[in-house]
Amino acid sequence: MIMVSERKKETLKNLVSEIEKYPVVGIVDMHNLPARQLHQIKGQLRGKAVIKMVKKRVIMLALEQCKKSGISKLSESIQNQPAMLFSEGNPFELAQVIAASKSKAAAKAGDIAPEDIIVPEGPTNLPPGPAIGELQRAKIQAGVEGDKIVVKKEAVVVKKGEEISGETAELLTKLDIEPMEISLNLVAAWDDGMVFGRDILFIPKEHYIGQLQTAYAQAFNMAINIGHVTAETVPLLITKAHQEAVALAMEANIITSATVGNILAKATAQADALKVHIKDAPAEPAAEPAAEEKAEETKTEEASEEKPSEEGEKSEEPKEEEKPTEAPAEEAKESDEKAEPEEKKEETPEENQEEKKE
Repeated sequence: MIMVSERKKETLKNLVSEIEKYPVVGIVDMHNLPARQLHQIKGQLRGKAVIKMVKKRVIMLALEQCKKSGISKLSESIQNQPAMLFSEGNPFELAQVIAASKSKAAAKAGDIAPEDIIVPEGPTNLPPGPAIGELQRAKIQAGVEGDKIVVKKEAVVVKKGEEISGETAELLTKLDIEPMEISLNLVAAWDDGMVFGRDILFIPKEHYIGQLQTAYAQAFNMAINIGHVTAETVPLLITKAHQEAVALAMEANIITSATVGNILAKATAQADALKVHIKDAPAEPAAEPAAEEKAEETKTEEASEEKPSEEGEKSEEPKEEEKPTEAPAEEAKESDEKAEPEEKKEETPEENQEEKKE
């Protein structure tokens, strides 16, 4: 059986009482937080929050014994070197105060550079000696001017996200460069039955304001588009309806007190445009009606005179004297020649015999 000292029991009892007393309870991680920075942060949080450092096992027991709804979920956020934070304010405002209470700290071997670590150009506080060799090994152009080492050109010794070596950390310390930002690591906070993680707590207030403004604008536009009447949309809806009615009356040329001026202006503009086209068109001499009628009459008379002449020519063609042709005489001769053999054929056999005798 494990014996628990009265002092530990009293510590646990007091911690449970603190958890039940404050409306906001948080878990913070004190890992790698130097005592100097912790003292500064406590001073900045004075009157806004209380930090109480307790062992991890005691915190877990206190959260289990507390009767607040959902507060036991804070046990899942305990890590490294935890401590309890108590406040009566808004957890999001408290997170912003913590975020603003960052302080600079020297780099240590193994730290990750939060930003590019730059050694600026200019004189240093280092006297001539071995330090100039350290600077050159870190690829920093340096020289001696008087009794100080001077950096001749600005240099990036560690890029953002890279690990800082022990040699570089020692050199930065000698140059009084503190690249690390130290602040209280608020891991999670309980408020009114809900646990908020760091990823939600440290979102800037302006981000939420911007989201609310965007949501309002989108809702307002949707209400206007669907014609939803509210105290905010009714003035704009009336204005929109009036504009649409005037536009429709203009298209239909309906004269009203609101459209008469625009309709007259529209007609004037159309007339002016028509004048421009008339001026630009080439001028053509207009034919007199009498002259046109005379021209048509002369055309019809010429047409009537041409028709009889053509008919006369056609009627006179058959009356032309036909030239005598020699074809009938030749045909007669041929008929006579053909007729002679026929006469020969008519000779009797007696005549043929007499001819043979002779």
